Amino acid sequence: MVSGSIKWGFSFPVLIVLAAFFYRRHFDEILQKRLNEVLSGLLRAEDKGQQSFKPQKVAVGFGGCEDIITDGLELIKILNLTSPKKAIHHDAVYKEEELAQLFAYFFQHGAAAERYVANDELFDVLVNGAAKVPGHRWSLGGNAPAMARRFAFEGLEVILGAKVSPAVINALPQSVKVIGKGVEKSDIHLIMEYETNEKWGKYSSPRANRLILHSDHINPFIEGMEDFIETVTSFKPALVVIGGLQMMDNFPYENLEIRRSRLAKLKDFLKNLPKSTRVHFEMASFTDMTLLSEIVENVIYYSDSIGANEQELPNLISALKGEAVSLVSDSYPRVASVLDQMRTLYNLLKDTATVDGRRKLSRLHIHTLAFQAILTGKNSSWKNTMSAAAKASLTAHRYTCGSHEIDPGKTKLILDDSFSITTGTDSRRVPVNSSSPVTCWQEMNHDICVAPVLVCTKILQTCGGGDNISSAGLVLQI
Repeated sequence: MVSGSIKWGFSFPVLIVLAAFFYRRHFDEILQKRLNEVLSGLLRAEDKGQQSFKPQKVAVGFGGCEDIITDGLELIKILNLTSPKKAIHHDAVYKEEELAQLFAYFFQHGAAAERYVANDELFDVLVNGAAKVPGHRWSLGGNAPAMARRFAFEGLEVILGAKVSPAVINALPQSVKVIGKGVEKSDIHLIMEYETNEKWGKYSSPRANRLILHSDHINPFIEGMEDFIETVTSFKPALVVIGGLQMMDNFPYENLEIRRSRLAKLKDFLKNLPKSTRVHFEMASFTDMTLLSEIVENVIYYSDSIGANEQELPNLISALKGEAVSLVSDSYPRVASVLDQMRTLYNLLKDTATVDGRRKLSRLHIHTLAFQAILTGKNSSWKNTMSAAAKASLTAHRYTCGSHEIDPGKTKLILDDSFSITTGTDSRRVPVNSSSPVTCWQEMNHDICVAPVLVCTKILQTCGGGDNISSAGLVLQI
């Protein structure tokens, strides 16, 4: 009896290990099956929209630069920056200590941010340091060039309003016509990237993201706008895209009237566009509430469509309500929370068209790590919303992984197999059908589509992701 008990004692743990092994393998097989089904479903939805695709003319402004992209923590090592005792936000960076505090602040939240370096000598040190990091790379930079390149890649006819160097022009597809006088050397933007669960002292990153630093002295003045406006008149595009205005954020103008006059000129341009030419504004990271309010008054009110991420969306709502901006937000927001914010923004803007030639917002695209959500006004002229959401989702993976072909082995799903459509008491859960993964429904004043993102697990790049995703979503809707 004793001998049998001993044998059973040894066998029981082995059985537990075997059971766990087979359960895990079964679970992995189910997960892989779901990934494959979602991928196939997204590709079918994208293809459905591509079948009716007709090339359109698009005008994109403003600005451009050269990006130096580097591993953020490796650059910090080269600079000999120690992890700060306290993570602190700074509107602008004047010294290395502030950079360390700023990087820690956004790093610990996994939040994207873009800030001005008010010390030219420090910025030169940062760029020289980045050039010493193994694996650093140079790339086409700026919202407008990134979006223009994506539009051209997708087969649209594109003009770009930018005052850039030959190096930037050479990085663009030849089909993109650059409007604006050139410069010998473009401004440089520094991209400090990091991955999920990286450690720096007591800080840890909950998701992959980047901090962008610049000391730009061209783009804050929207250089080249006059030439762009003149060309758009004869080009007659179906869509005008405006981005890059975050370069104005915390820039030390000699007089703020300079900034106001540039935005007023942009407003006059948008206001006088024919209604047949739709306007899309691409949001970015802002901390200057006064500037954001000026952008609302001069650009947002004259836009048909807005693109933003989960952090920029609540800040735009705050600007419309006269509230303070939030510096960070949930890096993994619930679908229900984002949808509620989208409804709020849409309702705040939908009736503004009755004032001073303003436009009525009819499209809103929010891109998050886990999902894409597109809202279009009832009976609006935006088409193929389901296909656009699918294309945006696939582009998110393709861009961050750096490959048009999607490898399920480099993919994970964060979105659950169902989600709530609102945080309110009248909420209902909507299942995500793996074979038809884009979920669409109608509400009283608008239609909504939500698509899961096949999140890339072998990230090549994050900077420019939002620009490429927004552009891809627009391609099938104009």
